[in-house]
Amino acid sequence: MNYTQKKLKNQVKFTVTLTKEEWEEANQQAYLKNKGKYFVQGFRKGHVPRRILENIYGKGVFYEEALNIAVPKYYSEILEKEKEFFPVDAPDIDIKDIDGEGGGVTFTATVTVKPEVKLGDYKAIKVKRPEYPVSNEDVEKELKAAQNRASRLVDVEGRPAEKGDLVTIDYSGSIDGKKFEGGTAEKQSVELGSGRFIPGFEEQIVGMNAGEEKDITVTFPEDYHKELAGKEAVFKIKLHEIKKKELPELNDEFAKDVSEFDTLEEYKADIRKKLEQSNERRAQAELETRLVEALAEASEVDIPQVMIDNQVNDMLQDLTYRLMYQGMRLEDYLKYTGQTPEQLKASYLEDAKKAVKSRLVVEQLIKEEKIEATQEDVDVKIKELAERAKKSPEEYSKDMDEQTLSYIKNEVVMDKVFSLLKENASIE
Repeated sequence: MNYTQKKLKNQVKFTVTLTKEEWEEANQQAYLKNKGKYFVQGFRKGHVPRRILENIYGKGVFYEEALNIAVPKYYSEILEKEKEFFPVDAPDIDIKDIDGEGGGVTFTATVTVKPEVKLGDYKAIKVKRPEYPVSNEDVEKELKAAQNRASRLVDVEGRPAEKGDLVTIDYSGSIDGKKFEGGTAEKQSVELGSGRFIPGFEEQIVGMNAGEEKDITVTFPEDYHKELAGKEAVFKIKLHEIKKKELPELNDEFAKDVSEFDTLEEYKADIRKKLEQSNERRAQAELETRLVEALAEASEVDIPQVMIDNQVNDMLQDLTYRLMYQGMRLEDYLKYTGQTPEQLKASYLEDAKKAVKSRLVVEQLIKEEKIEATQEDVDVKIKELAERAKKSPEEYSKDMDEQTLSYIKNEVVMDKVFSLLKENASIE
């Protein structure tokens, strides 16, 4: 095999010529792979000699399969040699000559590669440090949440439903007398005042008694999914039972029940400490994001559209998984938001472009500064992770696979990247 290369804008074009012997080898492999498909009188199926098949069906009977074998093989060999190029898409293959001079094959493989990055001066970037102080209100909110988790539900008797109650209802919705998809449910739990249902729904259940039935009328919001947006609907409601939350008193006994502390003040102090730690992690993560974004802004790179498109597809895949965990399909989400697939993709374009540019800039910084994860770095990180998991480093790393080790090395490298940026950037 011989080949030449030509650099184009964000692409490399390889012109590849296979020798007669290499082309013959590919045709023989194609014959061996496909000979079982042919039947010729006088021969057992799968045992027809290749020359007989070529006489009957033509010399090029196996050319297509031979190309499918040869092109990926020799293209891969070229990439193994040309380490400076990193393809970001499948190559565009063009067959130029078959059985030409010398009896071999010539084809071109044009592939989009990672673009060159002109890195900005990371010592000149300026960012504002994010701060998230913990207020008394934040502590009280967490305390109320803990109180709510420790609550118990008790039956309500002798009064109608009130805001804050948890009611169990059947409902059946219709528009112009016709039921619609998703508008019917039985034994549905509804917390009155939670705002989970459309405006006016929960409010009209307030005042109903257990066992009572009632028709309520609501109007779907204009931004609801298209089939129901802005339409008036009638729901038949049957209220089965009313329960209310009984909250424990916030005192030292409560603190002992829900925590390791003996007093409420100690528990509140621990809540504040954990919020401060959480907010500090959040602030550090945001600072790191700002530093990378600032460096990306100061850098120059012409991003191939295919890289942006791939990032958009990754983001859509992530959205699909998140919706799936919530019990919703992407198609339902599009209906609910009133978007077409094309509009949803378009909404991700700018964020996708920023994400790709940031990734390319970080990779270039790692390359230029020769940042790497040494064995000592990896050992320190493993020890840190083992301590968090309450294991020894030996126990933690015993069953570690290559993927996990690669992830740890990447974490070490990124830690060094952020340290470098923090040490050199101007942070206000």
